[in-house]
Amino acid sequence: MAKKILVVDDEINIVVSLEFLINQAGYDLCTANNGEQALVEVDRFEPDLILLDVMMPRVSGFEVCRRIRANPDWQHIKVIMLTAKGREVEMTKGLDLGADAYIIKPFSTKELMADIRKHLEE
Repeated sequence: MAKKILVVDDEINIVVSLEFLINQAGYDLCTANNGEQALVEVDRFEPDLILLDVMMPRVSGFEVCRRIRANPDWQHIKVIMLTAKGREVEMTKGLDLGADAYIIKPFSTKELMADIRKHLEE
C-alpha cells in the first residue's frame, strides 16, 4: 500500500509542482490550502507525512503542527515544514513544536524528495 502525503500550502504553483513530484514517486496525495482544512484532511485522509507551509489563512502551519503533536492518534505522522520563513527563530519554533524537518523555500526538489523518502522509511 502506498504511503500517503498531505500537502498543505496556499500557493497554487507550489501545490501543482509538489503534486507532480509526489504522484510521480508513487505516493497517495491529498492537498489543503489552509490550516483549518489541513486539520480536517489529517483526520479524514490519515497521512503518513505532511508537507506544511507556515504562512496560511485561518490557522498557521505552526498551530497545525502543535495540534497534530497534541493528538495521541497523530503522533506517528511525520511533519516537514516547507516555508519561506527562514529565520533561525522560526526554524527553532517549528522544530520545538514537533516538526521532523524544516525546509526553506525555494527548495531543491531532489533534496525534498530524498527527505520525504527518508522520513517515510523511519
